[in-house]
Amino acid sequence: MPWKTPEDRMYTKTDEWVMLDGQSALIGITDYAQDQLSDIVYLELPTIDESFNKDDIFATVESVKAAADVNMPIIGKITEVNNDLEDQPELINLEPYEGAWFVKIDVQDVSQVEELMDASTYADYCESRSS
Repeated sequence: MPWKTPEDRMYTKTDEWVMLDGQSALIGITDYAQDQLSDIVYLELPTIDESFNKDDIFATVESVKAAADVNMPIIGKITEVNNDLEDQPELINLEPYEGAWFVKIDVQDVSQVEELMDASTYADYCESRSS
């Protein structure tokens, strides 16, 4: 199954995406991740002004079949949280890249984004895990 991997963001091996906009970035989980989790029923998000290092767990997603930690792909401080998802976690299944971003962060080190996978590399990575 081909999962959506928009070209305008970067991806992690733990299935998070980062969309950089200057010194800030939106972060969420990928289409592949939501597909693996199945129906998402609950999401726990951090609070504004919390800071995270790369690979820190910053959110938890629960689905009908599993709970999963969501890792911070780059060092940053939370500036905005998508509260809509706490009331409608199913949006993550419907639109993981559009309305279902998790947090917006102030990026500490923009160069860290370059260490992440681009869309085609991530798509190949997903294929290799599903075959």
